[in-house]
Amino acid sequence: MQALKITYLQRRDVNDEKWNACIASSVNGLIYAYSFYLDAMTDNWDALVLGDYEAVMPLPWRKKWGITYLYYPFLTAQLGVFSKELSVDIFEDFLNAVPKKFEFWDISFNQQNLFAVKGYPLYERSNYVLSLNKTYEDLYKAYRENVRRNVKKSLRYGCCVKTDVLIDEIIALAKLQAQKATEKGLENFKNLFALLDEKGMAKTYGVVSQKDELLASAVFLFSNNRAYYILVGNHPNGRTLGASHALIDAFIKDHAGQDLLLDFEGSDVRNLQFFYSSFGAKEEKYAAIKLNRLPWWVRLVKQDAY
Repeated sequence: MQALKITYLQRRDVNDEKWNACIASSVNGLIYAYSFYLDAMTDNWDALVLGDYEAVMPLPWRKKWGITYLYYPFLTAQLGVFSKELSVDIFEDFLNAVPKKFEFWDISFNQQNLFAVKGYPLYERSNYVLSLNKTYEDLYKAYRENVRRNVKKSLRYGCCVKTDVLIDEIIALAKLQAQKATEKGLENFKNLFALLDEKGMAKTYGVVSQKDELLASAVFLFSNNRAYYILVGNHPNGRTLGASHALIDAFIKDHAGQDLLLDFEGSDVRNLQFFYSSFGAKEEKYAAIKLNRLPWWVRLVKQDAY
């Protein structure tokens, strides 16, 4: 089969309007792939484009020790190939079109890029999603008993759900457990939040104690009929009070009956998988890859140095 005509573009040459229109109309469109998200959260990004933006693939990259490599940006769970139509042939052609200068890859694709392609060591990662297009009563019935018990406990101890929590407060709480977060990454997200909030694509939630102490918080981002549960923070004082359970329950209650998928952003950590599934969320696999084409003498350097 003849390879597709895929063009490599540097960021400055990407047509933002056509790029974002492609993401918006894709069967697998995700907020992470819009140009404004990539501009905010990556150090640099270039692109692969099929035809007149019929399919696209962002390439987030960095350079270290003279080596240019593809990397996994902070709070950017899934990227990959986006299009109205996807197949293993299209996906393979995009992988083959990645310029050879990118000698090391550590990136995630998405739930519609789950193909086996010879020569590319793809592996599966786990996300959890919950469809909210049911009544709140039906959604609540699907919770595990421990979730219902914790939601009731938070009420019993006088915890209160708030919206429009200040982003600085959410970042401060997230820092307590965001081990991989850097000051630059958090500042980038703060700027992104301001942009998305202005577009009506972001909302904050928090749970406070009777003493007005923030016990749990999160940002929810909206696009492509998904709501993304992101930049989560939980204070140690809230863990025994069901604060995080109450926060998610409040969001579900506010958005029940909508054509919306609550995207928990996934985790390969078993405890988090159990937590997300406790709300009735279902596993959604997506693809990722680690590919090392570095010269043999460079491969002696640990891959996690990138």
